[in-house]
Amino acid sequence: MVHFNPLPQETNIQKLIKETFDANLPLSGDWGYSKERATIIDSLPQNMPLSQLQHTLTTIRTHLEMNIMQDPENRYGAINANEKAREQNKSDTGIFDKVTYEITAIKEDLYNTFIKEYKEGYGKDKFDLNVHFQRRKEATLTRKITYYFEVSHIQ
Repeated sequence: MVHFNPLPQETNIQKLIKETFDANLPLSGDWGYSKERATIIDSLPQNMPLSQLQHTLTTIRTHLEMNIMQDPENRYGAINANEKAREQNKSDTGIFDKVTYEITAIKEDLYNTFIKEYKEGYGKDKFDLNVHFQRRKEATLTRKITYYFEVSHIQ
């Protein structure tokens, strides 16, 4: 089983996200590994539903964990997050969404090989599309993660 280390505790995730992904998001807090380390959503960007912002933050955190913070030979590409479960908890400290995602990804070098193979083989008689996608499926890593968001400020 592949293990990815949690991101270090961050004093200003908003600034890090802006510098790394050029996204200006109204956030504070930490990376959402627990209720105590929740990402605090201070407000919603215009025309963005809460679940979309949470999905975006999950994708950012996952790209940092599985790609950017990894050595080149351990990086993953084709990273996708799909929401699987959601619950909201209210406590004395605030309102929290606990969201579980299924993450899928392929080792970056292998993914690049699959893309090249697809581009070069698609439409040719010798290229078996079903075999190609079966091999991609077999090469895909699937993991479940939980992300905690404090949503008190937007309720």
